[in-house]
Amino acid sequence: MLINNAGIANRGSLLADDLTAAREMFETNFWGALAVTNAFRPALRAQRGTILNVLSALSWLAIADAYSATKAALWSATNTQRLTLAPEGIHVAALHLGFADTPMSAAITADKVDPADVITAAYDGLEAGAYEILADETSRQVRADLSGPLEQLYPALAPVAS
Repeated sequence: MLINNAGIANRGSLLADDLTAAREMFETNFWGALAVTNAFRPALRAQRGTILNVLSALSWLAIADAYSATKAALWSATNTQRLTLAPEGIHVAALHLGFADTPMSAAITADKVDPADVITAAYDGLEAGAYEILADETSRQVRADLSGPLEQLYPALAPVAS
């Protein structure tokens, strides 16, 4: 089993004049995961292994600027990997979660999921052969909201009453 869990978050913006910080996030959060997967692909094929890409509810919710974009890109790549690697006997799953109670989110005051609960959800999902594992209520709610109007995800886009 390969678990792609490396990730960084900085204040990178897709709209900045200097895209260095955004590129750094893409290098780790997107390109790094692809490089690791490609390096282990022969072993995964030989063992009919599993890849677990750890994503985020922010894969579907663009409120974290470049960070959200990196996770959305990896979600899309995860779908490509599934389709491409399934004939090789490699199962590819995505693990989505909101904020976990880790050092990376220490300064965030939003509700956080216990990392032990994330691990339990991941193992349960993998054992069931799931492709998308939603580890907490945040990821389940955001995923459900994708089928609604865009204004439901982004209330700031709702028309202003005159």
